[in-house]
Amino acid sequence: MTIARSRQISLQDTPYYHVVSRCVRRAFLCGEDAHSGQSYEHRRQWVVDRLGQLSRLFAIGICAYAVMNNHYHLVLKVDPEQAQSWSEREVAERWAGLFQWPLLVRRWYQGDALIEPELAVVQELIAQWRERLYSISWFVRLLNEGLARQANQEDGCKGHFWEGRFKSQALLTESALLACMTYVELNPVRAKLAETPEESDYTSISQRLGRAQTTELPPLLLPFAQRGEPKSLPYTFIDYLTLVDWTGRAIRDDKRGHIPEALSPILQRLQLDGDDWLKQVTLFKRSGIRAIGPGVARERYAHHCGQRRCYQLGV
Repeated sequence: MTIARSRQISLQDTPYYHVVSRCVRRAFLCGEDAHSGQSYEHRRQWVVDRLGQLSRLFAIGICAYAVMNNHYHLVLKVDPEQAQSWSEREVAERWAGLFQWPLLVRRWYQGDALIEPELAVVQELIAQWRERLYSISWFVRLLNEGLARQANQEDGCKGHFWEGRFKSQALLTESALLACMTYVELNPVRAKLAETPEESDYTSISQRLGRAQTTELPPLLLPFAQRGEPKSLPYTFIDYLTLVDWTGRAIRDDKRGHIPEALSPILQRLQLDGDDWLKQVTLFKRSGIRAIGPGVARERYAHHCGQRRCYQLGV
C-alpha cells in the first residue's frame, strides 16, 4: 500500500534523504535508444541545469547526484533552519524564481499601502512558500514537471513521462548517508557506462573533481568536512574518494561493472566491516525500504511518521 509522502519524511530524525525518479515504460530521459538509434544524451544537461537552479532557490542541499539513462538519483539534505532565517522579502524573491507573484504580493513588495486583510493574505502566502521551499516533494515536483514538458515537446507527444511518484528513503545515520552517496556515485560504473567514478559524466563526483560537463549554473553541492563550516558533510573529501573507489572495486553478481584492484584503509578508520558495508550499499536499489539505519533509529523514525515499524530486511 502506498504511504503518504508526509509519513515518509521526519526531519526530527534526519535531514538526509535518497530520492529516485524513473521514466515510465521505455521512455528515455537520457542515453541512446538501441531500438530506434535515437540519442537523448543532451537531456542529461537538462537535469543538471534544473538542479542548478533549484539548489539556489530551495533550502535543500545536494549531497550527491547521478543522471542515468531512464532515471536519476539524488541525495538531499533538508535545511528548515535556513528557510526560517529568510526574511519575508527573500522568500518572495526566491519564489519569484519559480512562479509569478499574485498582484497583491507585487503591490506589497513595491511598498504599496495594504489594508489588514490584504496584508494577512500576503503573509499567509509567504508562510506557505517558505514551507514549500524546504519541501522535498516540491523540489522533485518542479524538477520533474519541467523535464517532462521539455521531453514531451521534443518527442511530439503527451501523457505521463515519469513512473508515478518518486521514491524516497530516509538516511538515519552517517553510515547510511555515506553508503547511499557511494551507491549513487557508482551507478554509472555498475551500469558499465564508465570505468571509474571520475570518468562518470553528470554525477556529483565528476563535478567535485572539476571534470563535469560545462554548465553556466552547476548544482550547488554541500561541501565536505571543513573547519568552521557547520553545514558541511561529516567526512573529508579524500576519505570519501578512497571509499568510493574501494567499494567500486568489489565485484557484484547483480551488476555488470566494477573498478579493478586494491583495498583502502578507510574502513578501519570508520570502524566498518567490509561485508556489512557492501550489504548496506546494495539496499538503496531495493523497493519497500523507506529508511536505512540501525534498528533503534528505524523504530524512532517509524514512530515519528505514525507507523508501527520500519523494516530493513537482510541487515
